[in-house]
Amino acid sequence: MAVIHVPRECADGETRVAAIPETVKGMAKLGLQVQVERGAGGHAGFADADYQAAGATLVDAAARSAADLVLGVQCPPPAVAAAQKPGSLLICTLTPGAQLPAVRALRDAKVTAMGLEFMPRITRAQKMDILSSQATCGGYQAVLLAAVHLPKLFPLMMTAAGTITPARVLVLGAGVAGLQAISTARKLGAVVEANDIRPAVKEQVESLGAKFVDTGTPPDAETKGGYAKETGAEFLRKQREILSAHIAQADVLITTALVPGKKAPVLVTADMRKGMRPGSVIVDMAAGQGGNVEGSVAGQRVVVDGVTILGDANLPAQVASDASRMYARNVLAFLGEFVKDGAAKVAMDNEILSAVTIVHDGVVRHEPTALALAAHGG
Repeated sequence: MAVIHVPRECADGETRVAAIPETVKGMAKLGLQVQVERGAGGHAGFADADYQAAGATLVDAAARSAADLVLGVQCPPPAVAAAQKPGSLLICTLTPGAQLPAVRALRDAKVTAMGLEFMPRITRAQKMDILSSQATCGGYQAVLLAAVHLPKLFPLMMTAAGTITPARVLVLGAGVAGLQAISTARKLGAVVEANDIRPAVKEQVESLGAKFVDTGTPPDAETKGGYAKETGAEFLRKQREILSAHIAQADVLITTALVPGKKAPVLVTADMRKGMRPGSVIVDMAAGQGGNVEGSVAGQRVVVDGVTILGDANLPAQVASDASRMYARNVLAFLGEFVKDGAAKVAMDNEILSAVTIVHDGVVRHEPTALALAAHGG
């Protein structure tokens, strides 16, 4: 019977946990012996006693080094990665390009490291898709943050003191996070506009009650997996020109545009932002990957010319209970792909396992990461 370890996350501001009592029961049904580090779920509202009641054993952090499988939310620091048992599995969000020392440590320790953010967008893997589940949480929280910082009300109000006009919200990027932001802003009563370079999302935007701002579609606007692709400089210039007028009218601007594995595209320049009224709010959901808005700073609130720019880099962690619940269910579904009768059978001919496995048997399989490591001394 393989031992699976659920650690307490050590990254600053990370409040999520990779397993909840509900999924502990699911892992036990797969034949796994579950260990949970004391306090692992505390910030997300899951008590140690609840894990015990679900069948988990409470352990200290040191137990991690003897586990066969380790579940996590974020990539561990190099020293922790190096101490993991050779031949064991690490399953988390790796972000390998930004975690080269940790990837090197995992390779040298002969740990099989799986990055769940590389989950292929195929029907069979939908229930394992952490990017979608966490983007849902992020899009929701982005609107709530904007509502808290905006010095006016979101909905239309007819009062004895006169009519209060609704807030105007513009969402750039209508993927999972953007669509959730649209839905949440509409429920709060705002007038919402949205833009995306993928023509297929226009109908989805309008179905949520928002107006679609059409800036045209570049060739090959999306990847085979449905993600937006990086656009050329000329298209980006034209897009900014059209969006400037809409940005100037917005009380709230929420940007969500990300290109997998690359720096986020700058959609809003300082000149475009200058058109916004004092008191307006920008939530740059891409701040952690360089930012969509010129002047945004990851993890900080910046006020420029009276406009508040929020660069919160981990919005799902601000709704840790449900974000953890969704993430943990994704992870359990993934475990069911290759854990049978208490044993993990990792086969690289499985398209899901092959896609997410970044390090295996002392080799970095992810080519961009391998090249980056070689450029930094191997």
